[in-house]
Amino acid sequence: QFKLIVENPEKLLASGLQVKAVVEYTPECAEDLQDTLTLLVDDDIVHIPVLGLIPYCDLEIQSEVDFGEMIANSKLVTKQISISNHGTIAGVFKISYDGLVLLNIKPVRGVVKPKSARKIRVDVCTDVPGVIREMMKVELESRGCINVWVKGVVVEQVLKVLGVNCGKVLKCINFGPLYFGTSKTEQIYLYNESPECMDWVAVLEDNAIGGEMGTDLQGSTDAVLHDLSLKTKDVDVSTLILCAPNQGTLEPYEKSLITVCFSPEKFERDFEVNDASPVQDYVVFLRFETAGKRGSSLQNLSDGATATTSIHSRYVDLALMGSGFPVILTFKPGTEINFEDCYLGEQTQVACTIKNESEFLPVTFRFRKTAHFSVSPARGKIKTKSQKEVVISFSPHQIGKFEIKQIIDIIGTGVDKNNVDVLKTKPFHQIYLTLHAVCKSKQASIVFTINPGLTPLISNETGQFVVRGRGQLSDTAPVAILKSIRTQIHTHRKNRNRQDGAHIAFPNDRAASLRPSEWNKKFRTIFTKTERYNYIDPEFAYTDSERLLREENKKHYVRFISHLRQRRLEREAARQFYIYNNPVSLGIKPAEGLKSPNISISDFLMEKPQPEMLPLDDNYMLTSRKLAAIVSKSTNKGVWSWLSPMPSSAQEKEDCSLTLTHKQLHQIFIGPSTIDFGDVCVYSTTTKELHIINNLSVHIWIQIEIEVAELQETSPLSQVVPPLTKTYIPVVFETINAGMFKNSFSYKINNKHIGHVLVVAHARPIELQLSRREVILSPVSGCLAGTEFRRTVRVCNPRNQPAGFVWRPEAGDTKSAFTIQPARGFVEPYSDVECEVVWHPAFSAPETGQFTLSVRKGNSVNLKCSAKVTIHG
Repeated sequence: QFKLIVENPEKLLASGLQVKAVVEYTPECAEDLQDTLTLLVDDDIVHIPVLGLIPYCDLEIQSEVDFGEMIANSKLVTKQISISNHGTIAGVFKISYDGLVLLNIKPVRGVVKPKSARKIRVDVCTDVPGVIREMMKVELESRGCINVWVKGVVVEQVLKVLGVNCGKVLKCINFGPLYFGTSKTEQIYLYNESPECMDWVAVLEDNAIGGEMGTDLQGSTDAVLHDLSLKTKDVDVSTLILCAPNQGTLEPYEKSLITVCFSPEKFERDFEVNDASPVQDYVVFLRFETAGKRGSSLQNLSDGATATTSIHSRYVDLALMGSGFPVILTFKPGTEINFEDCYLGEQTQVACTIKNESEFLPVTFRFRKTAHFSVSPARGKIKTKSQKEVVISFSPHQIGKFEIKQIIDIIGTGVDKNNVDVLKTKPFHQIYLTLHAVCKSKQASIVFTINPGLTPLISNETGQFVVRGRGQLSDTAPVAILKSIRTQIHTHRKNRNRQDGAHIAFPNDRAASLRPSEWNKKFRTIFTKTERYNYIDPEFAYTDSERLLREENKKHYVRFISHLRQRRLEREAARQFYIYNNPVSLGIKPAEGLKSPNISISDFLMEKPQPEMLPLDDNYMLTSRKLAAIVSKSTNKGVWSWLSPMPSSAQEKEDCSLTLTHKQLHQIFIGPSTIDFGDVCVYSTTTKELHIINNLSVHIWIQIEIEVAELQETSPLSQVVPPLTKTYIPVVFETINAGMFKNSFSYKINNKHIGHVLVVAHARPIELQLSRREVILSPVSGCLAGTEFRRTVRVCNPRNQPAGFVWRPEAGDTKSAFTIQPARGFVEPYSDVECEVVWHPAFSAPETGQFTLSVRKGNSVNLKCSAKVTIHG
C-alpha cells in the first residue's frame, strides 16, 4: 500500500544537488500501517520508517462542572464547559441527562471541528435550597460515553442580628425605662451569612401582631383596654425608633455596625382622665429586609389582594422594648414660694425640698439664673425615691413687687436625628416655680445745718442751709450747656457774628477751665464771648493716632452689633418661612380681608385625606403602615396599559436618570418574582401579567431584556411609569418542546438597577381524558325487546389548548354492534364533551367492542364496551 516514485540519476550526484522522491500511500482498509524505506548511499544504509495512519477525531471534555455556593434567589446561574477536538477530523458529541434537578443544557448535540473547541452552556435554577450532585452522560465519537458530574450547593440568603459584645444571635433589645424626651442607643451587628452580596433596608413594623404603642403593660386588663380607647391610633413610630444606617450593602460574610436609638414620646390623648397611668410601654419590631425584592408580594394582586399581604422570606426581625416615664417632682412647700418683705440691700431665704417620685430613674436638675434670686445648690442629682433640699435666696437690687417664674431644667441624654451615634446632654423637660417677693424702701430723714459763712459749691437760694442726707453731689464742676450763638448779651463787637458753635462757660467753672478737655469742643465766656483757655495735659491726652484708633474700635463694635442684629432678623425670617411654607398656610395674615368659608355637613362627610408620599431624603425610616398606605394609593388608581416606551419630556428624562437608593427601590413593586404558568400545552400561547407599581414621587423607566425563545412574544419591553401608578406587561409563553421549563429574564430600572423574574412552566402534549375506561350497557327495566342499550362517557380536556378527537372502532371490527356519537369533534380548554355509546341488539350481534379515542397531535385512549343482556325464562 506504499509506493515509491523516484528516478535514480545515471551519474554521480555532485555536492549541492538533490534528488526528489515521492512516497505514495493508498490505504485499502481502516487500519494503521508501518513500513521501512531503505536508502543505499554509497556504502551507507539508511532506514527511513514510513507510517500510514488513518484520520481520526480526538474529543475531550471536562469531568466536572462545579457551580460552588449559590443563593436561593430563583435566578438562573450559568457555567460553561468545553469539548475539545485534538484530532484531524471533526467529531460528533451527544449529551443526555435525566436527573432530578432541572438543567438547561445547550447544545445537547453537535460537531466539533478539528483542532478547535465547542462551548457547552449549563444552566441551573436556584429556586430550591439543597445540594446538587447530578450526572450527565456525554457520548464522544471515538471515545464512548463519559460521565460528567454537575455539583453545587444552593443555600438560603440569611441575615442575622448579632450582639456587639457577645457575638451571638440577638432577638430582642430592652432599652429599659427612659424619661419622655430622652434617648438611649444600642449597637448591633447585621451579618450577611451567605456567599453573595446583599442590599438591605430597615423597616419598622408598626402594625405587627404583638406590638404595643404606649400601653401600660403593668396595669390591669380593664385599665389597659380603657387606656387603648383613649390613645390616638395614628402614631408615627419613626419618631420613636431611629436606625443608623437604615440601608446599605453587605458583602459576603460581612458584618455592619448599626446603631438603634429609642426616644419615647408621650402620646397626646383625645381627652385626659385622672386615673390614666403615666407609664407608657412600647414593643416595636424592626425588620431588616432584602432591598427591592418585594415582587413576591404581588402573587395575588390580580385577584384584588393587598400588595403587602405576602412577606418576603429573606428578612430578620428584631424586637425593641422600652418604657417611657414622665418626670414627677414634688416641691415642699409647693410650686409657689412666698418670701418675706425686705429692704434694699438685705436678703431673705426659703428652704425648698425637692423629691423624686420615680421608682426607676434618677433626676438631674438645673436652676436657671434669675434676677434678684439665687439658688444653692443650683444643680444636682436626685436618686430614685429620694429628696434634696435647696435654699432659694432673695437679694433685691431694686425696690418693687416681684413675681418671677423660676425655670428648672431637667437634664438628660438626647440624640440628633442626623447623627444617631452621638448622644448629647441637654435639657429635655422644664418645671416652673412661682416666686413672690417684695422689696421696700427705707424713709430717710433730711437734716439742715447752718452755713457758718463759707458758701459751698452747691447751696440753696439763700445759701444758709445745706441738705445732708441722701442727696448726691456731682464729682465734676458744672460746664456750659448753652450755645454761645444763641445770646448776644454783652457780646464783644469782634465776636458778635461768630458761628463756631462754642459752648458758654458758667462764671463759677474756674475749676473746670484747667482740666483736660475734649479736643473738639470750644468754650467762651458768657458775656464777651471770648475764647476760654483749655489746658490739655500732654501726659494724659490722646494723640491724633490714638483718637483714630479709638474711633475705629468703636466702629468695629458697631459693625459687630449690626451683624448680630442682621443674623437675628434672618433667623426670624427663616423661622417665619418654615412656619408658613406648607400646603395649608400660604403666609397670609389672619383677617387680611378674607371671609370665613361657610361650613356644611357635607364637609364633614368627605373622604379621608390621601396619605402623603414618602420623602426622597435618606433620614426617614420606612414603616409598614406607610408602605401599605402608599401601595393602596397606587393600586386604587386605574391600570395604565399604554405608556411611553422612552422618556420624552424634560421631567421624565431628569427623573429616569436618577440613581435610586435602596429604600426607594423597596417602594417599587415588580412581580410576581416567579411567574408560574403551570401545565400548558405545546404549540399553545399562554399569557400572564407582570405587575409594576411605582410608589415613588418620580418617574421610573422599566426595560426588560429577554433572550429566551419561549418568551420572545412578550411586549412591550420598555415603559416609563409615572409617579404613584400601576401598570402591567403581558408575559407570553409558547413552546414546541414538551417538558419542564425554568428560565429567567432580567429587567432594569432607570437603566441602572437590575432585577430578574423566574418563569416556570410544565409543557405537556395535547391530551384528552375519559371519565371511564370501560362502559357496561344494560337495558332499563320494562323495556321492550329490540330496544337499544345506551350509556354516556365524558371526554375531558385538562389543558389550555383546544383538542380535536376522532372515535375509531377496533381494528378489523367492521361489523360492530356498538356506535358512539359524536364520532368526531373538538373539546375546548378546561371543559368536557358528553359522548353516547349505543349497542344495537341483534341475533348475531357481539356483546363486546372497543373504541380508540385518537387525539390530533396528542394521545390515544381505549374504551371497552360490553352489553349486559338478561334473558327471562
